[in-house]
Order: sequence, then C-alpha cells, then structure tokens
Amino acid sequence: MKILSFGEIIWDVYEDKKCIGGAPFNFAAHCARLGAESYLLSAAGDDELGVEALKIARGFGIKDDYIQTVNGSPTGRCLVTLDKNKVPNYDIVKDSAYDYIQFDKNIENNNFDVFCFETLIQRSENNVETIKEILKKVKFKEIFCDLNIRKPFYNEKSIRLCLENASIVKISSEELGCVMNTVFGSEITDCADASKLISSSYKNIKLIIITLGSDGAYVYVSQNKKEYYREGEKVRVVSTVGAGDSFSAAFVTEYLSGGNIESALDKAVKLSAYVVSHADAVPV
Repeated sequence: MKILSFGEIIWDVYEDKKCIGGAPFNFAAHCARLGAESYLLSAAGDDELGVEALKIARGFGIKDDYIQTVNGSPTGRCLVTLDKNKVPNYDIVKDSAYDYIQFDKNIENNNFDVFCFETLIQRSENNVETIKEILKKVKFKEIFCDLNIRKPFYNEKSIRLCLENASIVKISSEELGCVMNTVFGSEITDCADASKLISSSYKNIKLIIITLGSDGAYVYVSQNKKEYYREGEKVRVVSTVGAGDSFSAAFVTEYLSGGNIESALDKAVKLSAYVVSHADAVPV
C-alpha cells in the first residue's frame, strides 16, 4: 500500500524536552511501521530542527522524497502543556515552513492508494491551493481526512474541503460538536445522528469514524447504514499526544489492505492505547 500524507512537521516543545510531531508526520511514521510505503509531502526550515526532522523521518521509515526545505522560514513548533488529566493544550507557532508547501509534479505518476490531509494545514492559503491542485491532478483510490481541529486554525471552509473530498473521515468526540455547529448549524452530538446527517450531505463519504477517547471508537457505514463500536483498552495514560494519529494509521492500513471494519477498529484501538501509555507520539 502506498500512502501520501500532506501536512505539517512540528516539533512539540514541552517545558523539559522537545519531540518531533505534527499529525501528518505521526500518521506517516505509524503507517511506515505498519508496513505501508509511506510518503510525506511537507516542508521544514533550513535550520537545525529541520535537519533533525529529516533524519528522524528517515529513521521512522518515512519516504522523504517530497519533504521540501523552505529557506528563511523556521521549522514548525508547537508549545505543549498537559493538564491534570494528561490532555495536551497546544500553542502552535505561526508562519512556519510548512505553511509554504508547494505542489510537486513528481507525485502525479506515483500511483498512490491513499491521500491524507486535514484542517490545520489549511491555515495558509498557499496550502489550500496546493491541496486543490493535488486533488485536481492526482488520482487516489481513497482519500482519508482526520479533521484534526486546532483552535484558532480552522473554519467552515477548511472543514468543508475535507468533507467534500474524503471517502473516509475521522472526527474525535471532542471535535464533533464543533463540526456539527460550524457546518450544519446543529447541536447534534450523538454519533449515529451526526453520522447520518454528514453522510446524507456528503455522498462521497463511505465511512465516518468517531473516536471516543478512552471509551473506544464508533464507525458508521454510509452505504448500508451499519454501525460498529469497539470499546477502549484499559491502560495507564501517560500522554494522549499522537493517539489519534496512531489510530488513523492502524485503521487505514488494516482496512484498506483487505481487513474488515471490526479488525481495523480492533487494531486501531489497541495501537492508540499503546501510544497513550507512552510519552512519545511514535514510541520507540
């Protein structure tokens, strides 16, 4: 399976350490570890963090053919603090290298199975145009969007661009109310009711995945209106940073390699539980 992820490379900077991150980077790393041919279309700065990011990407098995260097712009950083429940709060530094990702014509003939993007990377108009060019010029079997809503870097247009193009969409339970209110002007937060409204409005979406934190995950199949649920795993939570990215990677690689929804959910819940029991988003 050949996967192209589009989006940010960000260093998560804590009080006492820094870790490589960014949802597309984490997703690409987990996909590579799960056996996929995983490419990342992104950008880093011509600084020490950029050099180190490329080295780590290669170490994770990410194909760096499309990771660009932006001279004069710093590699992305996000200042992270954890609350008493180990839930992260993010202060994402503006005007970073990944705000200037350019279309690479070499991807046109690479026969990718999956294209993945989200809302945060759309905070720059440059990247919105790059996404639209990719969608126009490159054919993919599936398009996966993990909305990855981060205040204040989202709006109705960025959410709609995901919903209008995705064949599989993932939303966290924390994001669901925001999506329903922003796009539909609705207060619905029930998984089934929200999924039915989304699927009736966006016929391109085949699967809607709603992650429920420690309670597990829910999947709605638009074609036959079937619902699936997998309860969460009981683990000691160290950090939830990257949990959703590992879930996405496990689900996508399992399901699109021929697995069924139950096996994909099982694998995704187990991997994300493993990740939250560690400090790093991509545990060694």
